[in-house]
Amino acid sequence: MKCPYCDNQKTKVIDSRAVEDGGVIRRRRRCEECDSRFTTFERRETVGLMVVKRDGVREAYSREKLELGFRKACSKRGVDTDEIERGIARIEEQVMKEHGKDVSASVLGDMVMEKLRELDEIAYLRFASVYKRFGDVSEFQKELGELMPEEADSPL
Repeated sequence: MKCPYCDNQKTKVIDSRAVEDGGVIRRRRRCEECDSRFTTFERRETVGLMVVKRDGVREAYSREKLELGFRKACSKRGVDTDEIERGIARIEEQVMKEHGKDVSASVLGDMVMEKLRELDEIAYLRFASVYKRFGDVSEFQKELGELMPEEADSPL
């Protein structure tokens, strides 16, 4: 594994452990050249998984795209990076078990919203506002009302 600091090819694994219910191996490494330490993650590949968009176009699943959506929604919310990683891993596992090689973007989006709702309500609302394409404030208020039904009658 190449060192991210000096690009040296010689690094040594100093700690290795299973995380995310055994679906991922986390490795702490040390560069033999500059002595820097860094972490790598080893996970199984989601080979052949295709996302079917709203317009019917199929595109290859991208973990990076899913992670970017999570990170944008959770930005400055204090959600732990490990929680985001675990959420993404659980969504991937669920997709592979329940949907095989094709999953619709709407199903994937609903899974992300469900996971974000568990992690942080504000992150959930941020994601929902983009994903559901709210046209105006009343649609946002309706979603907020569903999130907090006991306070739905009170003004914002």
